[in-house]
Amino acid sequence: MKYTLSVLVENQAGVLSKVSGLFSRRGFNIDSLAVGVTADPTVSRITIVANGDEYVVEQLEKQLNKLIPVIKVKRLIEGEFISRELCLIKVHCPAAKRFEILKIAELMQAKVVDVATTTVTLEYCETVEKIATLTDLVKPYGIREIVRTGTIAIDKGKTAVQA
Repeated sequence: MKYTLSVLVENQAGVLSKVSGLFSRRGFNIDSLAVGVTADPTVSRITIVANGDEYVVEQLEKQLNKLIPVIKVKRLIEGEFISRELCLIKVHCPAAKRFEILKIAELMQAKVVDVATTTVTLEYCETVEKIATLTDLVKPYGIREIVRTGTIAIDKGKTAVQA
């Protein structure tokens, strides 16, 4: 099962290394990792998406809480948070197929950010599932390159992960 953890940490050098090292020492694979500063410039938020069972994730939460630069760890509950990932997809696009690719982009609400003679680059900010759908739709045209950020997530409603 996939788990999403929101981890508030002190914004200082080496913290990301300590957090990711904790996962690797336990042989636990991270599917997605995104880090960014919060409204407080001394605090960063790390969003981690990982596969595992309940016991392993519980142990990781306990171990993360023991790290000195970690301020707070919260497991986000499926259905109670919003998550997004940014994706840039460069698609092979001969002139004869351009209309079809642009129509797919329009239907999926992807933004066209670059057009060249033989390629179109799409920007898409959505859920992992919708990114997979867009990727599947443009795959027959030939994906030249794809770049994705890690998943970021925030609780729905008034709940907030704060220090």
